[in-house]
Amino acid sequence: MRNSQQAVFEPADGELYFAALGGTEEFGINLNLYAYGDDWLMVDLGMGFADENLPGIDLLMPDPSYIDARREKLRGLVITHGHEDHIGAIPYLWTRLQCPIYATPFTATLIRRKLAEAGLLNDVELHDIGPAKGFDVGPFACEFVPVAHSIPEACALAIGTPVGKVLHTGDWKIDPDPVASYKTDEKRLRELGEEGILAMVCDSTNAGSDGFVGSEGELGPSFTKLFAGIKGRIAVTCFSSNASRMIAVAKAARANDREVALVGRSLWRIYEAARDLGYMDEIDPFIGPEEAAYLPPDKVAFLCTGSQGEPRAALNRMANDDHPHIVLERGDTVIFSSRAIPGNEKSIGKIKNKLIQMGVHIITPNDAMVHVSGHGSRGDLTQMYQWVRPQISVPVHGEHRNLIAHASLASECQVADVVVPENGQVIRLGPKEIGLAGHVPHGVLAVDGNRVIEIADGPIRERQKLMHNGVVNVVVVIDDRGHLVADPQLNLIGLVEPIEEDEVEDELMAGIEIAIADLSRARRQNDDEVAEACRLSIRRGVKRLLDKKPVITTNVIRVE
Repeated sequence: MRNSQQAVFEPADGELYFAALGGTEEFGINLNLYAYGDDWLMVDLGMGFADENLPGIDLLMPDPSYIDARREKLRGLVITHGHEDHIGAIPYLWTRLQCPIYATPFTATLIRRKLAEAGLLNDVELHDIGPAKGFDVGPFACEFVPVAHSIPEACALAIGTPVGKVLHTGDWKIDPDPVASYKTDEKRLRELGEEGILAMVCDSTNAGSDGFVGSEGELGPSFTKLFAGIKGRIAVTCFSSNASRMIAVAKAARANDREVALVGRSLWRIYEAARDLGYMDEIDPFIGPEEAAYLPPDKVAFLCTGSQGEPRAALNRMANDDHPHIVLERGDTVIFSSRAIPGNEKSIGKIKNKLIQMGVHIITPNDAMVHVSGHGSRGDLTQMYQWVRPQISVPVHGEHRNLIAHASLASECQVADVVVPENGQVIRLGPKEIGLAGHVPHGVLAVDGNRVIEIADGPIRERQKLMHNGVVNVVVVIDDRGHLVADPQLNLIGLVEPIEEDEVEDELMAGIEIAIADLSRARRQNDDEVAEACRLSIRRGVKRLLDKKPVITTNVIRVE
């Protein structure tokens, strides 16, 4: 955990604070905290993707240790919407927090499914809260304010405190024609502005992009026109939580006499939750990949997971000809209906290259209108500032460049105080001086198989070393006097080409023989001393020959 060496922050009576333990300086792993006096409120608890620098790790989460140690003061967790970067960590971390959860009905449905899979459904106090309804979480007077986003029932959160009211926007945009989503509630936002907003803690994702973001309603006609000109199979990949995109693809397929198969469990989970709440009433039911496999190529479209290059997702399996039901062939088309999350570009590029090698056509948002962002651009942000008129702007949800772009815009909008936070910084919102009040420990956890570990833990460091520097395994057999009775056995992994291996092994074995011979008789009687002498000899030899620092394992076998 980072910053653990600093003095532990404790809130002062009568002061209002904000701190992000994740989701600021990066995309994903969102965890936000508000404190008033001795009471804490958490907003969102999400996941993020790992990259190739964390071998064996797919998912990351914020480290909640600071608030975990104060969980008796944590009054609740409020979820703004159902995307994985806002709810994904709940089944892994709730047992450490043990607090009530508040969410809109659709988001609560997704959370219940996750809790059921984790065996926690009967343990968690989960409240369904409708939009525009007030609810109290300890001393925090909360209200969900509907906003447009790429998932049903996304909301901003108005938080009333004795110091003043905060608007935590969550993910949002202004969309005149949303699909399976709320419309951003301009009337209520203007009212909040009239009532007075102390601080707006706001999404920065597209703060560097000019204008207004496109409308989800534009995509249906675009897909319909695009499908009409495609022969062969069509596969569309998008974020699995994008219920709006499901509807656009379903309508385009129906207009072109195609059936749509959902391919990927996470897509089915979102679809079923949306269907059960009536969001899918206007489209035909989806079919499974087993049924779709028997349809003619020009009568089927697939909506599949894997838009971010995830190795176990449906699209990657299709690109590697490894899917049990679906085969893509020359002349088929894959449409990437999403943006690349920073850090995933290489993984996505590998899949695209494989598809192109297969003769599959690729369509991206650069080629046609197949994606609109769920996050507001500078035009949306400017409009929001005009409605809400906060005294303080706190940009969150983005990398540092996004936060700085947002801060610049907030200043242009005449916001009196703009504070750009970092993960672990505690920001005082009032009533005393606004700004940095302290630091709290923060860090990143990784899902490693069935465990949750810190990314700084030994197993990940060892894998990183293995990945970059290789391994040398050594076995030496000595007699009771410490003399070698056979040549050392070496196994070099990830270090040299086969043609070089014998030469390098000979050099290393010679070094081992000298290292053992140079030990005193007493030290040769100690297996640990012999093993360490071998290890140091190999380390020096590999550094000299290959300029590498591999992981070295030594085994000493002593025979009578």
